[in-house]
Formats: sequence, structure tokens, C-alpha cells
Amino acid sequence: MTHHQSRPKLATRNSQPERHPSAPATVPLSRPRRLRTTALLRSLVRENSIEKNDLIFPMFVCGGARVKNEIASMPGNFQFSVDTLLQELESVCKAGVSAIILFGLPDRKDAFGTEAYSASGPVPSAFRAIKKEKLPLVCIADVCLCEYTDHGHCGLVEGEEILNDPTLEVLARTAVALADAGADIIAPSDMMDGRVAAIRAGLDAAGHENTAILSYAAKYASAFYGPFRNAADSAPQFGDRRSYQMDPANGREALKEIALDIQEGADMVMIKPALPYLDIVYQVRQQFPVPVAAYHVSGEFSAIMAAGQNGWLDAERAMMECLVAIKRAGADFILTYYARQAAQLIDQGWFR
Repeated sequence: MTHHQSRPKLATRNSQPERHPSAPATVPLSRPRRLRTTALLRSLVRENSIEKNDLIFPMFVCGGARVKNEIASMPGNFQFSVDTLLQELESVCKAGVSAIILFGLPDRKDAFGTEAYSASGPVPSAFRAIKKEKLPLVCIADVCLCEYTDHGHCGLVEGEEILNDPTLEVLARTAVALADAGADIIAPSDMMDGRVAAIRAGLDAAGHENTAILSYAAKYASAFYGPFRNAADSAPQFGDRRSYQMDPANGREALKEIALDIQEGADMVMIKPALPYLDIVYQVRQQFPVPVAAYHVSGEFSAIMAAGQNGWLDAERAMMECLVAIKRAGADFILTYYARQAAQLIDQGWFR
């Protein structure tokens, strides 16, 4: 130190240390950052996290044997025949995912969706195989006609009108066939009016009083379904689905739909898609005393994966951030194509 430089003044008993030139004149009384200083402290005060049993894995099953076709628009997801599905489920169970929902790709389609309730179809065949192997999985069956009709709509049609009431009988028959095959939960996704009551009556009449219903109660006419429609070969061949799926601009209508489905016998309700409708998830959680699901749909999944592959964001972090946001909004459980990876990350201490 040269004689031109002065030493900093030291504090004494009766003096205060000199304030750093960049320090504010007053210091904050509240310091939220105190609770963020270490990973352990952050974990201690964390308000929300994802558990493995919060996750449901949607999967696609088709006919044939030794089939495992990757879905180009949904990296890491496949169309499986029953035999390869069983092999895949070994790793799904090992990861700690305890629930799946199956979507079927039938060998043939017709105007009436008759393969939807065929006992030999891919989804009933898969459920019987899963139950025979005693895999530790809750088996959820999507109930809709779009995958099984040659016109790609979720109900029977006359001209270009989607018929509501005639469709209900087909949905109920489909639900019974899936419950007969071993489905633990029936999840109608068609958005026909009165479908929950029709399915509940059909299940009860067939001796399936204990088979639960998870209703896609607020399913919006969303642009985020594109990759799924490719995967399930379920795009409508004319028009669109706005006459039965909900208008994205409406919120109060979702609450009405959910109230009706609960009155008709729904044990659980679902909001689909998840991220653009977190306000709906929150309102439903506040207003209805039933388990609430949210579906992190194919377009949400694929957009993040594509951005990750292009180096535009960290897909792993983005995906987990989205899932915890869905949980924070009030979802009790989440359907996501990222279920297995998320379960593995949870095991690796993601939330610790």
C-alpha cells in the first residue's frame, strides 16, 4: 500500500462500519432469499412437488405382433402391439409409474365405431394381458369413437351432424367391454351430453358397480391435439370438433360441464389440455370435492421436446417446470407423455 492510499476505517464499539458505496441507505426488513440459499432449505419450504404416483402414462396399442413404431411427432413414444407393450410396461413399472391410460388403433374402422367395443380389440386384449401378468398398474380406458370411426369423429354421424343421443348407447357398450377386459377406470373423452349417466348405468347393469369413471369433463377444442391425432390416426375426415368440444374462450361453461358430470356419477374429472387452462384447473379444485386430473397433451409435450432438440431450451427442466405448475394449480394427478422420465428424475432427487 502506498502512502497515497488510505486504510479503511475499522468499526469500534461506538462507531458503525462505513457503508459500501453501492448499498442502499436502508436495508430490507424482509429477505425472502434467506429461504433459497441452499438446496436443502429450498426443499424444506417447497410448497409443491411431483410424486411418482401423481403421474399417468398415456400409451398406444395396436394389433399384430412385435410392433414398436416410434411416433415421429412425439419422441420417445410408440405404437405397441400387445406383446411389445407388456415388455415396455416392465420398465414403466420399474420407473415407479403406477397408472396408464390406453388408446387403441383398430385393424379396421367403420362409420359406427364397432371395433371400439370388440372384445378382441387391441385395448381389451392389452388389459387382459396386463391383469394376467399381475402388473402393478391402475388400468384406465379411454372411451371415445374417434379412433374407431372411418370419419374420425367422436360420435355417430348423419350427414355432417354429430349425433348426441344415439352415440350414448355405443359409448356405454364400449365402457362395459373395457371393464369386462379388466379396466379399473373408464375415462370418457367424447364430450357428448349425458355420456357419464349412460356409462354409469351401463356399468352398473353389467355388474361393474366398482369401476370408477374419470370424465374428461372440460375438454377444449384445442390446437394442441395434433401429434396425438397422428399417433392414434384419429383426425376428423370432415369439419372439426367444435360442435362438441369446448370453446377455448369459455371458463364458466367448464364449471357447468363438471357439475353436470359429477351429478351424473363421475368419480373424478379431467381438464384437457392442461397448460392453457390452468385457471380452470384452479377453479375446479376450489369448487368441487372430487379428484381433479389435468392432461398435459401431445402438443404441449411435443413443443417442448422439439425446442429441446433444437437447443432452444432445456427440455428436461422445462417439462418438470410445466408438471409442477399443473400440480400447483390444483391437479391431483397428471396425464403426461413424460411420465416415465419424470418418475426417473424424481428418483434422482429432482425435488430435493
